[in-house]
Amino acid sequence: MAECAHHADVLSKDSVLTYTVHKGDTLYDIAIAHQVELSALMRANNLTSSLIRPGDVLTLPPKQESKLSGGSAVGSLSPEEVILLARLIYAEARGESFLGQVAVGAVTLNRLVSPEFPNTLTRVIYQKTNNVYQFSPVGDGSINMKPDEQAVLAALRALAGYDPTRGALFFYNPDISGDRWIRTLPVINRIGNHVFATSA
Repeated sequence: MAECAHHADVLSKDSVLTYTVHKGDTLYDIAIAHQVELSALMRANNLTSSLIRPGDVLTLPPKQESKLSGGSAVGSLSPEEVILLARLIYAEARGESFLGQVAVGAVTLNRLVSPEFPNTLTRVIYQKTNNVYQFSPVGDGSINMKPDEQAVLAALRALAGYDPTRGALFFYNPDISGDRWIRTLPVINRIGNHVFATSA
């Protein structure tokens, strides 16, 4: 028997938007597709883990509007770009706290709305300066690792406008980075092993 309403939203009797889980769905794919935060989706359904089963009916929380200035650039991100951001966060900050992971996502999005950097997320992440990638995971290939759920949640949190760096455009690990120029930039914050800086 064919499914007639595959991936369709249904309006329930009390006018709450719901979604019926289909085979292959993951909670964070549903959150991205419906432009809601993963944490809000979990809260709306009293979930303590990301385990969902085909046939489950999820209540969808209201859509989140991006609070970033220049939100139009951020608001138009495709699901693929959101996962790309999560992959960058995972590659750059998988050993960091959740706050440190959100911070890496925020720096990437700050670049997206800054006139100093390219105007698409993919170009920001794959940007080269003097033949060197801006983000080392792009150069070493670790950008291609599958992100874990925390990295995806960190990407969604950054997209919702949360910026613990307070506007940073750069970050580095002072114990690892040998780049002298980056150490001349004004430091805004330090979270975990990363120092967050802005333009000189």
